[in-house]
Amino acid sequence: MDQTTLQQTIAKLAPNAVFNTNPQFVEAVVPANELHQVAKALKDNSETQFDFLCNQTGIDQKGELKVVYHLRSTSLNHACVLKASASNREDAILDTVSDIWAAAEFFEREIFDLLGIRFTNHPDMRRLFLEDDFQGFPLRKDFVDNVNIIEF
Repeated sequence: MDQTTLQQTIAKLAPNAVFNTNPQFVEAVVPANELHQVAKALKDNSETQFDFLCNQTGIDQKGELKVVYHLRSTSLNHACVLKASASNREDAILDTVSDIWAAAEFFEREIFDLLGIRFTNHPDMRRLFLEDDFQGFPLRKDFVDNVNIIEF
């Protein structure tokens, strides 16, 4: 499936998505409250069959906390990128996709640990790398490390 057809198919499944220009992938920004529904539809739809979550990462971009999902269909050999923003920086929450793609379980724990985005309905939402009593989220742009004196 070419990128134009793939974008049209995704637009049918996610009518509120906004598409960014990206020469490499179809890139769709979906509203946070529709993320889970759109992700499930992209996996289950016979025209898209996104059965592989290649990567999931969090970013702090222009004061917004976002999660980026790189999806691939192993049977149809196409890929896309989904993005969703947490609506509240101080209480950043998105729905888990770990019930759709098992790989998301550890990706989401890493994102929580380093950026502080929590995922509702995640089966084991706890820190992955840092100690339980660690204060702050080191990948946030406003993080200050007074011990190591690192500022960005």
